[in-house]
Amino acid sequence: MTDQADNTEHFHGEYKVVGGKLVVADLAVRDGLLSEVSINGDFFLEPDEALDDINAALTGLAAETSAKDLSAAVQAALPAEAVLFGFSTEAIAVAVRRALKKATTWADHDFDIIPPTPLDTYQHVALDEVLTRQVGAGLRKPTLRFWEWESPSVVIGSFQSMRNEVDPEGVERFGVTVVRRISGGGAMFMEPGNAITYSLYIPQSLVDGLSFADSYPFLDAWVMASLQKLGISAKYVPLNDIATEQGKIGGAAQKRTSNGGLLHHVTMSYDIDADKMMQVLRIGREKLSDKGIASAKKRVDPLRRQTGMAREEIIKVMMETFQELYSARLVELSDQDLEATDDLVRAKFSTTPWTYRVP
Repeated sequence: MTDQADNTEHFHGEYKVVGGKLVVADLAVRDGLLSEVSINGDFFLEPDEALDDINAALTGLAAETSAKDLSAAVQAALPAEAVLFGFSTEAIAVAVRRALKKATTWADHDFDIIPPTPLDTYQHVALDEVLTRQVGAGLRKPTLRFWEWESPSVVIGSFQSMRNEVDPEGVERFGVTVVRRISGGGAMFMEPGNAITYSLYIPQSLVDGLSFADSYPFLDAWVMASLQKLGISAKYVPLNDIATEQGKIGGAAQKRTSNGGLLHHVTMSYDIDADKMMQVLRIGREKLSDKGIASAKKRVDPLRRQTGMAREEIIKVMMETFQELYSARLVELSDQDLEATDDLVRAKFSTTPWTYRVP
C-alpha cells in the first residue's frame, strides 16, 4: 500500500521459525528508509522494553539493507540481559526482508515435481547442476525431483578425496560406478531400490536471511510432515542428518550457484546392504568418533524396517504431501533437459579431472 501524499509504502511480512515461533514485521518505507517499524508475533521476549529497542534499531535503516546487517543492527541494540525465546535476530531479519519482498516464501512460488526417473548416475549429478542453474536464471519453476537409481553407485562429495573415501577393490568387485557431485558432504553408496533420493531446486531468495544450518530443516519441513504421516517421528541432527530414535535415516547437502540458484538434496536409506557398503566405502574411525558408535552399520536404519511399506509407497506419500502443501504439479524432463545433461556429463562429470579433482 502506498501513501501518495508523502511517498510512503506499507509492508507486511511473516516468518515461522522451524520448531519455534511466528515473527511478523509491519513497517513502512519512506524515501528508501524503514519507518513505522513494528515487530510482533507469538514469541517470548524479556524484558518487555527490548521490543522498543528492536523497533528503534530497524527504524531509519535503508530498505536495501542485507539480512545479515539487519540482524547485526538488532543484536547491537539489545540490552545484555535480553532473552529471545522461540525466535532470534536472524528471524527478525527474515520477516523484514519478506515484508520488503527481498526474500520469498513458499507461497510466492509455483512448484513442479519430477517423479522418479531412471537415469545413470552421471546423468543424475549433471542434471542437478543443469536444473539448479535453470531455476537460478528464472528459466524453470522451483522443482522437486526424485531420483531412480539404475546401477550400484557411489556419489562422493565435492571436496572429498577419492582415495580416502572409496575402496577400489570393493568398487571393482561389485561393479560400482563412482561419481563426484557438486555439493559438499559425505559419500553415499546406492543400489537400485535401496534408497530414496530427491533434489530440490529453488531460488536463493527462499532462504534469504537464514543461516546455512537453519536452511536445512527449513527446506525439509515437508519431509518431516511426510514422515509423520508414515508414523515416523524424525528430527534434524546438526548439521545435516535426518534421524529417528532408532538411528540415522538420511543426510542432506546443498550447493548455491552464482546465478542465484540453490540445490538441496537428500538421500534416505530404505534397505541398505551395510556389509557391501563397508566393502565399498572407507568409513574411518574419525568420522564415527562424534557419533558415539563403533560401527557404520549401526548408522544405517532403513525406512523399510520402520514403516513396513514399499519404497514406492513412501515416495508417493512424499510427493502427495509436497503437492498438498505447495500446490505443485507433476511434470516430466524434456528432451532439452536431457540433452543439456548429456552435454555436461561429457564435458565434466564423466571426466577424470572432475572425478579425481581431489585424488
